[in-house]
Amino acid sequence: MGQVLGEKYLAGRDETTSSFNTPMRTFIEEYAFGEAWSGDALPLKTRSMLVLALLSALGRADELKAHVNGAINNGCTVEELQEVFKMAAVYSGVHAGVLGIRISEGVLAERKIPNP
Repeated sequence: MGQVLGEKYLAGRDETTSSFNTPMRTFIEEYAFGEAWSGDALPLKTRSMLVLALLSALGRADELKAHVNGAINNGCTVEELQEVFKMAAVYSGVHAGVLGIRISEGVLAERKIPNP
């Protein structure tokens, strides 16, 4: 999980862990990262791109930001991010693609990654 979302994300998550949210976090860690992210058939970079497309299609801006960071951690380039959200726009609606681009621009700026 740390490889995908990054140590900074995990540290922030740990600071907000409570007895109320621990069961959900455990569930997510076991099923999302223990099962969906651990298979051998798809590289992490491909998994990241799929997650970005799905989250943008669903309009999940908060999760999208975390996973744009994760996609970069997994080797996605700026150009690949652009292509993922272009595909999302075509197949899920322009707003989905625009959401992904907008969130990505913010992440790129925060990480000081040049945006062509």
